[in-house]
Amino acid sequence: QVQLVESGGGSVQAGASLRLSCAASGAPLSNYAMGWFRQAPGKEREFVAGISWSGRSTSYGTSVKGRFTISRDNAKNTVYLQMNSLNPEDTAVYYCTADRTVAVPTRSGAYDYWGQGTQVTVSL
Repeated sequence: QVQLVESGGGSVQAGASLRLSCAASGAPLSNYAMGWFRQAPGKEREFVAGISWSGRSTSYGTSVKGRFTISRDNAKNTVYLQMNSLNPEDTAVYYCTADRTVAVPTRSGAYDYWGQGTQVTVSL
């Protein structure tokens, strides 16, 4: 069983940067592909980014490609999401996810473990 705890969310102005962290416990993260999803009020959950267990493969949602970067430190059992050039459309609760697979899933249903989420609010 994997427990995931997100941190690093907050309220920023448009154009700012934030780095989210996801600390895992209960199992070595090196066995899991990791992902970030987000959900804004009234909207469906959206794939943001994913990274393979080795870190060699990454995938990004269309709306964040070129602005967000996912990375991982398996020695620290932590995954990161660096978010640059934030805009109000990035406002959402961001969730960290884990799936014991070689690939990088982009569907939320493929992930077995979820954190509680961290709020990111971007204002003009």
